[in-house]
Amino acid sequence: MARQNILVVDDEEDILELVKFNLAKEGFQVTCVARGEEALKEARSRPPDLVVLDLMLPGIDGLEVCRTLKRNRETEHIPVVMLTAKGEESDIVAGLELGADDYVTKPFSPKVLIARIRAVLRRRESGPPAEEALLEVHDMVIHPGRHEVLAAGKAVELTHTEFRVLHFLARRPGWVFTRAQILDAARGADIAVTDRAVDVHIVSLRRKLGKHGDCIETVRGVGYRFKE
Repeated sequence: MARQNILVVDDEEDILELVKFNLAKEGFQVTCVARGEEALKEARSRPPDLVVLDLMLPGIDGLEVCRTLKRNRETEHIPVVMLTAKGEESDIVAGLELGADDYVTKPFSPKVLIARIRAVLRRRESGPPAEEALLEVHDMVIHPGRHEVLAAGKAVELTHTEFRVLHFLARRPGWVFTRAQILDAARGADIAVTDRAVDVHIVSLRRKLGKHGDCIETVRGVGYRFKE
């Protein structure tokens, strides 16, 4: 069985060496680059199984790298785990909105980083459960197998996380879910993300769905629900 390839992007040589050593010890193949331009070139020529991406990079920064990867059909499927300085919540939220799958704050534990990487890879490999059927509700069609949403017959482009949030809520119209429940369903119970990130995904979903965004209702003091 071929080893999974992880692309690590960071301009700090000691961090590159630390991450490379620990990933290689766990059986991963590791490619390291120090600049955003190099990361994009490498991802296009030899798509990795996952990208570990520092946000503060010379030239093209990490957010722009993430944005470019997710807008390109050839690389949009590649999961991204962001590395960010502690306390940069605005960058974390921006990265998640662009489609990043998780984040790890600096300084970080190599064991925690590897656990997060394995969790993201497991979720991507499992994909949506086969028994989850096509949903038709409020003039919307949600197709889990195709990762496709049609609103009044028009295709709506959503990130991986936005799709899972919408699908989770739409499967149970009228049910109220807390932000923690939504995070567990959309990103996995082993992933720690701020409540603020859930709100960002909901705002983005409503904007992309247009008039159909009204189907996602806020329940003050609790969370969100999909209109019955």
